[in-house]
Amino acid sequence: MPRYAPAERHQETSFYFSRYEHRRPPEPLKRSRTGERIWQILAVVSLLLGARYIVWRWTGSLNWDAWWFAVPLVIAESCAYFGLILFTLNLWKTQDYPMRPAPARIDECLAGEIPDARPIAVDVFIATYNEEEELVRLSIRDAKAMSYPHPIELNIHVLDDGRRASMRAVADEEGVNYISRDNNVGFKAGNLRNAMEQTSGDFILICDADTRPFPTLLERTLGYFRDPDVAFVQTPQWFYDLPEGDRLRDWLWQRLGRVGRWFGGAVEAVAGEIRIGEDPFANDPAMFYDIIQRRRNAYNAAFCCGAASLHRREAVMFVALQAFGDAIAKAGDEGRSRLTRLTRRKSDPEAQALARWQAAQEEELTPYKFHVSEDIYTSIVLHQDRHRRWKSVLHPYVESKMLSPQDLLTWTIQRFKYAGGSLDIFFHDNPVTAPGMSIGQRLMYLTTFWSYLGAVWNLCFLLAPLVFFFFGVAPVSAYTGDFFGHALPFLIANEIAFLAGTWGLSGYKGKVSYLASFPISLRALWAVLRKQKIKFPVTPKERQDGNFLHLVWPQVALMVTTVAAFCWAAFALSQGIGAYTPGGLIANGLWGLNNVLAMSVMVRAALWKPEATA
Repeated sequence: MPRYAPAERHQETSFYFSRYEHRRPPEPLKRSRTGERIWQILAVVSLLLGARYIVWRWTGSLNWDAWWFAVPLVIAESCAYFGLILFTLNLWKTQDYPMRPAPARIDECLAGEIPDARPIAVDVFIATYNEEEELVRLSIRDAKAMSYPHPIELNIHVLDDGRRASMRAVADEEGVNYISRDNNVGFKAGNLRNAMEQTSGDFILICDADTRPFPTLLERTLGYFRDPDVAFVQTPQWFYDLPEGDRLRDWLWQRLGRVGRWFGGAVEAVAGEIRIGEDPFANDPAMFYDIIQRRRNAYNAAFCCGAASLHRREAVMFVALQAFGDAIAKAGDEGRSRLTRLTRRKSDPEAQALARWQAAQEEELTPYKFHVSEDIYTSIVLHQDRHRRWKSVLHPYVESKMLSPQDLLTWTIQRFKYAGGSLDIFFHDNPVTAPGMSIGQRLMYLTTFWSYLGAVWNLCFLLAPLVFFFFGVAPVSAYTGDFFGHALPFLIANEIAFLAGTWGLSGYKGKVSYLASFPISLRALWAVLRKQKIKFPVTPKERQDGNFLHLVWPQVALMVTTVAAFCWAAFALSQGIGAYTPGGLIANGLWGLNNVLAMSVMVRAALWKPEATA
């Protein structure tokens, strides 16, 4: 392992997150075979009741007098039910890859034997653009502190797309390599490609400017690469800088005494840990990594999320070269056809060679696809490769810590990039229909894309109660016992099933955040459909000043309109105006209340301010 030069003394910079340095990440959820069987049984019951409800909605409940309202809503419900099927398959079972001992030599990670095998070489890429230099210094120092039980060649590189003399100075002070370039082509993907051209490590650890690896990262992840077909290992991202909040039982105890503590404990015993005053943006990385991504291991479909992921250089270059060759062949054939038409000669080896040479000059070798979502794009290319059948691994343990959005503007920028990048892939390079993937992989990628398309039917669900409140028009023939007899069993069974499926984590925050963030996904969908290029904004690492209520005007408008519309419907019912019914008011009132509560989460996030640093 290289001996890095000691850092020069410099004035320590105080950051807002300095007070959270003592925090430690949660352990991954423990797998329970009994609990998994219970979840699977409940999930099947939920899907069967859901199918019963959807069939009834299409065949026995539609209000054809208001078909303009009833038909779009039942289509939205059907789309949501299909998403439920996909999500159930995603969460079906936990199947972790076995953790194996850290390899001592590179030959232990390859299929063939290598005489005089050398120690493993790892390149750490810390990508930065305009982040605070002292923030990057923290990431450098934590990367230097990574341990390994065997000799290893560890090289740390600062990939500075900002071309800053101050950033070069920090790299020199810390004794690590500094890499820059004279342009920003391809943004982060281009930055990574430029670094790959100047390095040669067997494995590449990708870090953002704020990714601070733990000492155990390499020791606990390189063992997966003993399987020569493992292309990358994604570790969970953990945001440690937001308020942890108070446990519900403790929060109620402070206000209601023993009764409150007992009641809060009883609620948490059923619903899992609940915290009051925690993460206002419902980032919920544990739900995504420990539940959604982790359970995709069973389908070999966990995808790369960029930061805190470890890549086999051979795999990334293998698929890049293959794509490069295929692109040249395709472009060469097209060029040869044009030359043939111009020269009117059916076969000309010189024309063929010329066309391929021209195509090679114009085509770029891109180990990481130049795309706003280069991480998931890389995963797709690897999973599609039919020659090697590359594998991906979601390592269940947190091996690094990162910073989370500190304001709604930053959160919105980040989520728009995720949504726009994923939808752009879906509409232009859809892996669901492209050759090379297994059925399980196709379904898992479809689950991701379908979740972003869900903003369309979520909008229908948000507007549906308003139609009833304002006009007394119902999408069903009647809000009778038949309606409640079909809807309530499904809704209750679904809640119980996913309570069991996500046992140990609270899924409520994720659900309401998903519903309340519909404007972001709709805007991203509109941009992609209009063929607008999704930009590569760097997510700010510091809180942006200002009032962010302007970002949630759709949510505020929906809340106000829903409350006003309910009041009107209640008044109209009491006065015998229109075709309002008590059953309809109850059903749509509860529906509207759920929508208002979901929207309020986003409004609170717009008003949230972190505690002042002491």
